[in-house]
Amino acid sequence: MTSETSTARQASSHPAAEATGGDRGVLGRAGSALRRSGRGLRRSGYGLALAAVGVALAESVHVLLPAVPALTAAVVLGIAAAHLPGVRGLVTGAARPGLTTAGKRLMRLGIVLLGLRLSLGDVLGLGWVTVAMVLGVVVATFFGTWWLGGRMGLPGDQPLLIATGYAICGASAIGAVSGVLGREDEAGRDGDSGDSGARGGGADGGGHAADVATSVALVTLCGTLAIAVLPLLRGPLGLDPVGFGRWVGAGVHDVGQVVATAQTAGGAALNEAVLVKLIRVAMLAPLVAGVSLAHRRATRRAATEGGTTVAGAAQAGVRRPPLVPLFVLGFLAMVVLRSTLAPAAGLLDAADTAQELLLAAALFGLGSAVHLPSLTRSGARTAALGLAAWLVVASASYAGVLLTT
Repeated sequence: MTSETSTARQASSHPAAEATGGDRGVLGRAGSALRRSGRGLRRSGYGLALAAVGVALAESVHVLLPAVPALTAAVVLGIAAAHLPGVRGLVTGAARPGLTTAGKRLMRLGIVLLGLRLSLGDVLGLGWVTVAMVLGVVVATFFGTWWLGGRMGLPGDQPLLIATGYAICGASAIGAVSGVLGREDEAGRDGDSGDSGARGGGADGGGHAADVATSVALVTLCGTLAIAVLPLLRGPLGLDPVGFGRWVGAGVHDVGQVVATAQTAGGAALNEAVLVKLIRVAMLAPLVAGVSLAHRRATRRAATEGGTTVAGAAQAGVRRPPLVPLFVLGFLAMVVLRSTLAPAAGLLDAADTAQELLLAAALFGLGSAVHLPSLTRSGARTAALGLAAWLVVASASYAGVLLTT
């Protein structure tokens, strides 16, 4: 007892020493964090470099074949890289952490910059009737596809992710919703485990990363087919350039695919298609917030049914996604910036280029997680859902165009 008392007196008589020790503790933790960040950057270097090569090749494909959007080419090249004998080992090994980072972090940065394409004045200029039509198409496509995916028994998060991609803006929307499902730890383990990220995990043999990759591949394939199919249907459906542009904008997934499809009918069709498409893009934020809220409630309910309080779940490491993710707030901030301050054309062009490069790198990373042999387990059901969702969005958007023009 005497030795303990003397020790306590010595400690209390040296506050400066205590402060120094505390400072050392803070500095030590900061140093550890920096070292971890450095190790993470080194681990991601190979994958990010490979993604940069993929972006360069995708842009080259777009230059040689203007009808093929660079983002579509990036997904296809990512899938090809995951299956080429000379590159496959790198994709599933040393480059996997960086490709996972590209598919997640760079995707979010690209989505933020996507907000600069949208001006509230442009949306209001189309009229509330058109806005209501697009909203109806989004709601019908999202809930119809989600319901069909569940009925078909698709595994994991695929029904939700595919529904999001078809309803909003393709792979970008899938990446956004994927980020609020609270499964990034799983995705990180998938990415760190090499080839297992694309082959093992959740229901039916695929984890969350595989669900994302499969959904992106399906939505990209159907959007690419639309570039060739929809212009052939313009005449039989009796659509003038304005009506065709609205149909394309309301029914095709990715912005680049919308441009490639609508430009076949001239400038008027292209302008209408882009404006209608950007209304769908504007609905990304409320959709992501809604999915996040529903997921938070499901997490809370599961914790309660399991006899765990919300605080206990947090202590146990159960992750609750934010109600409105930071990148969605960034997207909305860019919309407000574009609508109120009218940035210079040069700045908008630079942001548009950066956004395409970031999304191309992200889609290359997501494509590299696709393992085609493993898709045979649910391939027929996935393809059937893709076809059904395509019919849903095409029919709903065509009906909407007929009602509003």
